[in-house]
Amino acid sequence: MNCMSYEIVATLGPGAQSVSIWEQMVAAGVSAFRLNTSHLSLAQTLAWLERLQSFFAAQRPGLAVVLDLQGSKWRLGDFPACELRQGQVVQLILAAAAEEPDVLPLPHADFFRAALPGARLSLNDAKVYLQVEQAQADRLLARVIQGGALGPRKGITLAEDHSAYRLEALNARDSEIFAATRSLGFVRYAISYLKDGVEMERYRQLFGPSVFLIAKLERQSALESVSQIAAFADQLWLCRGDLGAELGAKAMAQAVYRFGQALPNCPRTALLAGQVLEHMTDHPTPTRSEVCFLHDALQAGYGGVVLSDETALGRYPVEACQVAAMFNN
Repeated sequence: MNCMSYEIVATLGPGAQSVSIWEQMVAAGVSAFRLNTSHLSLAQTLAWLERLQSFFAAQRPGLAVVLDLQGSKWRLGDFPACELRQGQVVQLILAAAAEEPDVLPLPHADFFRAALPGARLSLNDAKVYLQVEQAQADRLLARVIQGGALGPRKGITLAEDHSAYRLEALNARDSEIFAATRSLGFVRYAISYLKDGVEMERYRQLFGPSVFLIAKLERQSALESVSQIAAFADQLWLCRGDLGAELGAKAMAQAVYRFGQALPNCPRTALLAGQVLEHMTDHPTPTRSEVCFLHDALQAGYGGVVLSDETALGRYPVEACQVAAMFNN
């Protein structure tokens, strides 16, 4: 086994919000924290950053925080968390919020242009599936074909790539977050749901040459444009959650394998994200499959991993970081 040194990015949330937890995570080998701004208001984001800035200044200078921006990713709006049942009929409406039962708000007009009758919708990282039965300009009627728990601001994806309909741009909230945080030297930005190098070049021009930008590879079109995207990015993240929601499990696995095979020629450091140690969200130890895949991914050339629910929501955030770091120097 060769000696390795790699990055561990740990997402913060309800499961990891105290200074004592942060200290233990850093001691375990965490090199950066992540905040998913899609689930935070601007005020909440700034409150997190204020606390982290104090933590870094007092104890851990040199650490970074990645603000994960929504980009062109489609997400549900605000509504009461619910449990969808197979066979249930729900409405999706063009709105930022809803309170009525069986109504899901979706504040993206471009989504309604793309979703036609018969389209298959994947929600919450492919944990829930709907099929569109009726479509209007601002309203869809869909039937649940795979039920499950669903909460506000979860991602929603069409099974096929609908790049012709999608608005490839930062939303107003992303721009507001960047304007409020651009002066903080410890902040980096991850751009979700990139289409290609042309879109990434626009973000580089918008953010400027000195800002650390991470390109999240979550679409087939992005995987086909890695070299062009990398020309304007400081780091790449291969995100299997949304990639799997778009491509399906089999095609996602094949795409991840091909990307791994090409890592020796990748012009930027690439990190692996998406259920790296998902079992540890609810258990103190990983599965053997997770450990083996982590080992093989690092041997293939990934420069680190991104932990999501394992640390943000999980019961064992410190243990997850310790396991993620087991092959580190």
